Amino acid sequence: MRRERGTPRPDWQSIVAEQGLVFGTPGRDGSGGARPYWDESVHYAFEMDEILSLEADVEVLHSMCLAAVDHVVTTERFRDFALPEWSWQAITDSWKRSDPHIYGRFDLRYDGSGPATLLEYNADTPTSLLEASILQWYWLQDVHPGDDQWNSLHEKLVERWGEVRAGLPSAEMHFTWSGAESSGEDHVTVGYLQETAAEAGLDTVGLSIEDIGWDAALDRFVDLEEAPMSGVFKLYPWEWILGDSFGKHVTRSLPQTLWMEPLWKTLLSNKALLAVLWEMYPGHPNLLPASLGDPGILTEYVRKPLLGREGSNIQVVAPGTGAHETVTGGVYGEEGFVYQMFAPLPEFDGYRPCIGAWLVGDTAAGMSIRETAGLITDDGAAFVPHRIPTT
Repeated sequence: MRRERGTPRPDWQSIVAEQGLVFGTPGRDGSGGARPYWDESVHYAFEMDEILSLEADVEVLHSMCLAAVDHVVTTERFRDFALPEWSWQAITDSWKRSDPHIYGRFDLRYDGSGPATLLEYNADTPTSLLEASILQWYWLQDVHPGDDQWNSLHEKLVERWGEVRAGLPSAEMHFTWSGAESSGEDHVTVGYLQETAAEAGLDTVGLSIEDIGWDAALDRFVDLEEAPMSGVFKLYPWEWILGDSFGKHVTRSLPQTLWMEPLWKTLLSNKALLAVLWEMYPGHPNLLPASLGDPGILTEYVRKPLLGREGSNIQVVAPGTGAHETVTGGVYGEEGFVYQMFAPLPEFDGYRPCIGAWLVGDTAAGMSIRETAGLITDDGAAFVPHRIPTT
């Protein structure tokens, strides 16, 4: 694993815009200045044995995560996840029905010298999908056409929609995002997923989640045409739905209206999962020690809110590293915290890459890399491509 520099394609801005990257919130460089969010002036190169090792780690982690969901449901540990009590039975039912899931992204620490370790699991609303699937693939074809890439995302997404299609209430699927998300990233991600579903033969409709209606007389959700919604893909966090009066309609509508990602993924997208995994698999090489409520025996740790996003409300306590304490702002934390052993991301040329390892269904499907100058991968991270040299 190494960080390499290259010359960006002369018209790279128009290329990535044509490929769908129509939002451009800038990243930050080491001095705090603006940096392109999509930065092809650098990339990471991996050997194939590193990729095979990562792929194996991802599938092991995913199987452990599914076992953790089963454990939480069986032992009714929902309170540790700060989930409202009225939702517990619906979550249990969703898991026992095996409500279908599409995709997710692990955030991993990896430096090429040992196994990858899990930082968190973005199992409900992962973004940067278009960049991982389409943009970096076409970059590879243009700049390093003889090389390979860990990237079968597009094919696997189309295949996955084909697999779940038979179990859907109808062949029509509504794709929703929040109109309140101002950058456009969520809309881009949903639009791309809608394209992959259409390629698999589904009839698709796109609308913002705020435009979903409730027909009280017929006790069902309807779209802007007042047509019933029997399948809904939502890029909108389950905890926000469950914290809204709207949420009781959603849980009550299951399984007649099928929601994706499924309700049982509330247990995977919540950072309490990290502590449960460590309890179940203490000492596992792909995990970091983690606990709920307090740091326990950890003297260097990262405190993460159970439901935090984009690096918000993170506290790093690491007296021996010169980073004595780093704290980020935000609106999360009332729901509680998990404490995870501090394991800083490796540093390459002053930047720290976080590996995003993608799953489609239950299969490892590709990699994305976001890098920052600081200890915390936040909304100032830049997306950089990768390649696997073949010679």
